[in-house]
Amino acid sequence: MAKLYVVPTPVGNLEDMTLRAIRVLKEADCVLAEDTRTSGILMKHFDIHTRMQSHHKFNEHDTVAGLVERLKAGETIALISDAGTPAISDPGFLLVRECRREGIPVECLPGATAFVPALVASGLPNEKFCFEGFLPQKKGRATRLARLAEETRTMILYESPFRLTKTLIQLAGAFGGDRDASVSREISKIHEETVRGTLDELVSHFSENEPRGEIVIVIAGAPEKEKQKKKYSQNNEVSEF
Repeated sequence: MAKLYVVPTPVGNLEDMTLRAIRVLKEADCVLAEDTRTSGILMKHFDIHTRMQSHHKFNEHDTVAGLVERLKAGETIALISDAGTPAISDPGFLLVRECRREGIPVECLPGATAFVPALVASGLPNEKFCFEGFLPQKKGRATRLARLAEETRTMILYESPFRLTKTLIQLAGAFGGDRDASVSREISKIHEETVRGTLDELVSHFSENEPRGEIVIVIAGAPEKEKQKKKYSQNNEVSEF
């Protein structure tokens, strides 16, 4: 039995590719790529000639069973997405889950993902945070925003540049326009930018400056409610003797 390798690829700058990732892609029997045309650029740049096969959100339900059988038969398969770590708001979860169920070894290489540099660059508290990925487009969106309005940890969202301003307006409506946040785009690319401010300030900025590139929004958590603070204080009073 061989192994499934989950291989992160650069989110922008190709120099972020690790030596280990290059070796694994060269040694694998097959590379599963979200878009073979996009990944073909990466493969050509690093002189990798391994056979590629499409594996994306529109076909993964149909291909997982066959891939598991190939792994059982002894193939070594590497999984990549267009950018970043597979299965993080990208295809890959279903295949990893089935491999685990079938006892097939899975090894995830450390490497690029967009939300970590965006979180660190935001300057917002990062000792505790929650990653929410993309918000629901329609059904469940309002419910999710209402729930997140009470979240006290720093929150991380992915968003399209075409929906960024609308999303920031909705976040300001749900969380309050004075909530601190940041927007990072084009991470590790030549035009990388992180804009910090309140949600209202970010709405104003991106209403006047059309955003481009992949977007990561980082939002400060809700302040602890006074009632919660008071209860905590009462429960932790120390009697003086």
